[in-house]
Amino acid sequence: MSRWMIAAKRADFQEIAKKFGIDQVTARLLRNRDIIGDEAIRAFLSGDLSLLHDGRLMLDMERGASIVAEAIREGRRIRIIGDYDVDGICATYILCRGLRKAGSDSADAVLPDRIRDGYGLNASLVRNAAEDGVQVLLTCDNGIRAIDEIALARELGMTVVVTDHHEPRRDGDMEVLPDAADAVVDPSREGDPYPYPSICGAVVAWKFVVVLLEMTGSCTAEEQKRFLEELLPFAAFATNCDVMPLMDENRIIMREGIRKIADGENIGLSELIRACGLKEDAIRAQDFGYTLGPCLNATGRLDSAHRGLNLLECQNREEAAGIAGDLLALNSERKTMTAEGVNKACEIISGGGFEDDTILVIYLPECHESVAGIIAGRIRERYGKPSIVLTDCAEAGLIKGSGRSVPGFDLYRALSAQEDLFVRFGGHEQAAGLTLRGQDLEELRRRLNENNSLTEGDLDPVLHIDMEMPLSYVTLDLVRQFSVLEPFGKGNPEPLFAARDLAFYGGRILGKNKNVGKYTVRDAAGNSYELMMFDGLGRFHEMLTERFGAGILTKLYDGFAKEKLFTCHVAYQPQINVYQERERLQFRVADVMII
Repeated sequence: MSRWMIAAKRADFQEIAKKFGIDQVTARLLRNRDIIGDEAIRAFLSGDLSLLHDGRLMLDMERGASIVAEAIREGRRIRIIGDYDVDGICATYILCRGLRKAGSDSADAVLPDRIRDGYGLNASLVRNAAEDGVQVLLTCDNGIRAIDEIALARELGMTVVVTDHHEPRRDGDMEVLPDAADAVVDPSREGDPYPYPSICGAVVAWKFVVVLLEMTGSCTAEEQKRFLEELLPFAAFATNCDVMPLMDENRIIMREGIRKIADGENIGLSELIRACGLKEDAIRAQDFGYTLGPCLNATGRLDSAHRGLNLLECQNREEAAGIAGDLLALNSERKTMTAEGVNKACEIISGGGFEDDTILVIYLPECHESVAGIIAGRIRERYGKPSIVLTDCAEAGLIKGSGRSVPGFDLYRALSAQEDLFVRFGGHEQAAGLTLRGQDLEELRRRLNENNSLTEGDLDPVLHIDMEMPLSYVTLDLVRQFSVLEPFGKGNPEPLFAARDLAFYGGRILGKNKNVGKYTVRDAAGNSYELMMFDGLGRFHEMLTERFGAGILTKLYDGFAKEKLFTCHVAYQPQINVYQERERLQFRVADVMII
């Protein structure tokens, strides 16, 4: 069960509500997200593209754009090197379109193979570019750490411009940059004056194109405006899938990008939306992360990321529909592989020997390495512990995998202390990738579990709740008003409330996979409501049987009881369910506390 933390931030909610024409609950939600002051509130509620920060503020932005602009004027061959995830694919697409608009007819793009090449720029890609006569390398969503590879490119006579958003390497307190590059555009650089560095690679690429088009003068101001707005959906797509905070300019890019999707200007994206059973005029931010993004990501995991890039560049609707269908099938295959891996990992853990481990290190020799990180994330969610999943890789004697952490535990730092065991290693606080010798697996597990300060309390998940609010206060109009806070995502979560002392009288199990619970509850005043539990049903059943015995589940699902069965505090999200054009309130359960 999660530890509940209910926000208690103060402000004059009545005054804010009156000034901006919103409910006091909505005003409280703004304060909980640290939106303070009239100017900030106004920008949050109605900010537009005019509030985006000037990309020229980034170090080396003008230099990098001028190098590429000159290369275009001279007809030099340019190659874009991206990455195989959604951010890398979208950033590559944005740069490809931008360079063509700027007048280049010789630029091409290469995305690394996840298995063969690994992440970002490598020596093989650099040598291939030299053999192909490439004169300028332009990276996106990678490059800031490719120090040796960029030095090799310079040795082979190529000019290199880096656009990235990742943290640079560090040597102690010193930042280490790829000094062989002719320009390094990355808002995460130390001392970079850009006011909001928490942007993804595709947004950096989009801002690079803004400056490039201004420098080349290849189109009128109005044409440039329309063109850049046409590319916004892909900056938004990547922003969500790379889990960037949906605050500041990211919020504006996401909101305006979603609006542009309704125009249906990109055939490939339209067909992917259609294949996923969504509508272009009803896309929400979460559709990127939960539905569309996994399909685009599946190309880089199980096939070639170029399939995803080809989809976005496709000009034939029938061809695009075929590619979109293939992506959907690949994602379905990825889901199956993930489920099988999660089941196998759980079998290993339940088999014993892991009871005292605060960090789970699981070896799945037959798991496809591209889904190891997803499986690690699922294991972390199930057991509430930092989890690492490793599998065999193509290099003899080596194993490779990914780790996912829990809030408050720096997995990268914990692994850095064991770096002598790794052949390759990288990542950040919440996620990491690693390669090591198979013979060192148990040593890694031993060290991680003997040399960390995690306690059971540290591993209890924390649920951040906006406020206590009885279900009786919720109305359709209030929930409709919450739409002014969208898009929801990291940094701006969907509103979450707590209701106390709800008496459960009965329930039903729904869904094709029997994984959804629907419950009838009453509050202290006797008002009746229906709750929906889409996640955590298994854990809910475990809690009930631990507290009341196995018979409670029979009573719960045996029809409506005349007397209450048990009482819970409930953390919930109010939503609007539309069925046959009729709207009704729906309360989605996020967590329960049995009392």
